[in-house]
Amino acid sequence: MILVFGSINIDLVARVASIPRPGETVLSPRYETLFGGKGANQAIAAARASLPRRVTIAACVGDDAFGRSARDNLNRNGVGADLVTNSTEPTGCAFITVDEHGENAITVASGANATLTEASIRNFGIDASTVAVLQMEVPFPGSLSVARQVRAVGGRVIWNLAPAPSKFSATDLSDLVNATDIFVVNEHEALAAAALLGRATAAFEEAGSFLSRTGCICVVTAGARGAFVFHPNGYRETIEAKPVQPVDTTGAGDTFVGILASSLDEGLPVTTALERACRGASLACLAHGAQTGMPIREQLGIA
Repeated sequence: MILVFGSINIDLVARVASIPRPGETVLSPRYETLFGGKGANQAIAAARASLPRRVTIAACVGDDAFGRSARDNLNRNGVGADLVTNSTEPTGCAFITVDEHGENAITVASGANATLTEASIRNFGIDASTVAVLQMEVPFPGSLSVARQVRAVGGRVIWNLAPAPSKFSATDLSDLVNATDIFVVNEHEALAAAALLGRATAAFEEAGSFLSRTGCICVVTAGARGAFVFHPNGYRETIEAKPVQPVDTTGAGDTFVGILASSLDEGLPVTTALERACRGASLACLAHGAQTGMPIREQLGIA
């Protein structure tokens, strides 16, 4: 069973000719309201790739229209929402401005996400079959507690260090990787994490190898180049991405994490799970929006 502990956001996206400078106002002809949040994205990616009723998300939303629509979206996509609780804070929102060159500026109002605690999983039966998925858009203490609970009973933890926190201590990061089975980072996040733990380097390969010595498998995602995998025993492997002409790479990383969790939940070996995750992340780039292009089982070649 997959347990995602993470964020739910509503994304408000406006397309403009240029991103406004401080004090400047620009006009956009319209805006889009999209479902997002790394927790919700990864849960939906996992559910689309999984057998029915295998994914549950623990999260917080506001007692508002955005929160109700976010719950409905989870249900439509086969994600169990029994552990989604209402907060006195409003549902998290991301305000996204995209210019004509595809560059963006994003402001995230955490809202209810900032109130999520480990108490929300009290009624979830964690056991050795649990695959927990964590990210960095909800309070770290709660996430760390969940990871430790899962590891204590023999379950597995996938932790995606995204978005990389601007203020994070070496002790916090050490606690995180020590409570993690598979640590997923992009190249920049790998370099920052290694530097924080005392190994400053400009080579993500060296960073990934260093991070894996903590005892976790370190997966460095690299877009069209696929993923580079560093095992604690020193073994390294490269997982190639499916060649595509991308339309929108938004959500590709979350798709990777969700499908990785789904594949491990099915009992696949790590390398096979990573191959499926890379293939799914490539397919997710063929449509606009974080969740729109996330593939279903049939698209991944799964019966």
